[in-house]
Amino acid sequence: MRHFGHIPAIARKELFHQEPAEFDADSPADMLSVALGATLYSPATRRRLADDVLKQAARGVVSMVLCLEDSIDDAEVCAAEENLVRQFADLDARGAEIPLLFVRVREPGQIEDLVRRLGPASRLLSGFVLPKFTEDRGGPFMEAVSAAESVTGRMLYVMPVLESPELLHLETRYETLTGIARSVGRHRDRILALRLGVTDFCSAYGLRRSPDMTAYDVQIVAGVIADVVNVLGRADGTGFTITGPVWEYFRLQERIFKPQLRRSPFLEVRAEKLRTALIEHDLDGLLREIELDRANGLLGKTCIHPSHVLPVHALSVVSHEEFSDAQDILRPERGGGGVMRSAYTNKMNEVKPHRAWAERTLRRAEAFGVAREDVGFVELLTAGLAG
Repeated sequence: MRHFGHIPAIARKELFHQEPAEFDADSPADMLSVALGATLYSPATRRRLADDVLKQAARGVVSMVLCLEDSIDDAEVCAAEENLVRQFADLDARGAEIPLLFVRVREPGQIEDLVRRLGPASRLLSGFVLPKFTEDRGGPFMEAVSAAESVTGRMLYVMPVLESPELLHLETRYETLTGIARSVGRHRDRILALRLGVTDFCSAYGLRRSPDMTAYDVQIVAGVIADVVNVLGRADGTGFTITGPVWEYFRLQERIFKPQLRRSPFLEVRAEKLRTALIEHDLDGLLREIELDRANGLLGKTCIHPSHVLPVHALSVVSHEEFSDAQDILRPERGGGGVMRSAYTNKMNEVKPHRAWAERTLRRAEAFGVAREDVGFVELLTAGLAG
């Protein structure tokens, strides 16, 4: 699979200076952690879950979480597990290309039990999402994953969700964060990404952001995000990929744009017209939040609606200007440091302070590609919708 792989090859050539690289479930973890992109969550109770997975894969989704936790009622857990086993068997029988698939469990005991019940279809499982992760609660989960690996005979990745009250509350935050750092540090090879449970953070104070506000406008949430990145997102080799919080609003439907796309030649849709449509359908807040995610050190995003996937991926593509700067900074002859004017002649590139940014940018370029010089977000989104 690859990002924007659902659009025709000729269209990709017109969009990208460097196309996104191909990857699969067996690719190196450092590639997968960057390439997760918009991770689409779906309740495990959906009757046509296998069809949904294949449908979303055809639309450009590369990672999905099938949820047994907060998205379903407590009384539905057993039925959801049975449905999950059936749907995995269905997917296995079809043999089609699927996204990276993770299961969000409630408790450690579900992990080995599910793997055994999945049988041969467990080969389609990339790993588990672990809720309300702390050092104390994380230990049993990690032991359960290790036991499940002995059943499958291969590594299973985990994505802990940082959403516990202990992390939110100021008086316990430092101790909780350092404990989480110890826990994930012991299991670094298995940790694909850390996910932020911002909805749970808001819930603890009876808060909910409106569609014209980002998570960063809710100061109590912004403070937690900053502290998580401070401790767990460092660029010195100790950090992890931390993904952006969920966006709860989803009025936008792709059909809004289809008539416009049919009337307009490729790459000739007026940017202002499309941007206006995005704002009118509650995506302005999402777009601002994605930009703020990246500015604050987060990569990828938890998504609960398919209409969010393309905006996340389009804004993850590295611009030609970013790529040019990163390449200049990392040239071998610049190893001793120094400062230079950017190729776009609009900024200073200082080799030593900007090196970590440049390395991170090139990793994102490998996963999401580099846009051509005259291609921006609107063209990428338009091509994705048309594809």
